[in-house]
Amino acid sequence: MTVEKPAPKFPVIQLLPNLVTIIAICAGLTAIRFGLEGNYERAVKLIILAAVLDVVDGALARMLKSESKIGAELDTLADFINFGVAPPLLMYFWGLQEAKGLGWIAALVYTVAAVLRLARFNVSTKSDEEEESHGYFVGVPAPAGALLIMMPMFITFAISDAPFLPPILISIYMILVALTLISRVHTWSFKAMQVSREHIKYLLVGLIFVGAAVLNFPWTSLFLLGSAYITIVLWCIFTQRTPNPPKKQG
Repeated sequence: MTVEKPAPKFPVIQLLPNLVTIIAICAGLTAIRFGLEGNYERAVKLIILAAVLDVVDGALARMLKSESKIGAELDTLADFINFGVAPPLLMYFWGLQEAKGLGWIAALVYTVAAVLRLARFNVSTKSDEEEESHGYFVGVPAPAGALLIMMPMFITFAISDAPFLPPILISIYMILVALTLISRVHTWSFKAMQVSREHIKYLLVGLIFVGAAVLNFPWTSLFLLGSAYITIVLWCIFTQRTPNPPKKQG
């Protein structure tokens, strides 16, 4: 008669990163619901919340040393829903239905580009090269792409009496952003940025300033952040400067 060994116990706190990821998925799905109801400002805020939670869950996983394969897959699924599905649907509900076929095509193109972008990222991180871990991304990451395609909404929310941009122009803009997701353009990874100890105080002050601006003037601040990121992407396109990856030993 064999005695079964008790199953190893798992610290509940290590489930916290996955719980944050699930909350982010709920935020993205609820954003779609608000978009269907015409509550676009609340829907955009939920997508921004999902982007913040996307940063938090990764930081928690590293801090608690609870990285896992299921957590990585869950994070990818969350990114696809929150940044590949919810934003283009929201854009379509908001201002692309008058463009008829072209508006829906733009939404489809962006979603397909986002899923290809995420699939390429997963493959690269599992390969020997890991080309997206040396201080830059290959192509615009999905969260940044979501921020960029919603910029027409930001400027409209910031200026209440501003006229809508023509749906055809918005559709073309979305397709252009989609192309940057699947491009081979090297864009800087802010996660890999390093700062000296003597400059940490300036970085903290800058982050506090940005956070306060987003809380008090959300739409103007988000539009300016998106414009700054577009400038960085254009700089990367024209210069193609990338950090030199470290040479492998042996």
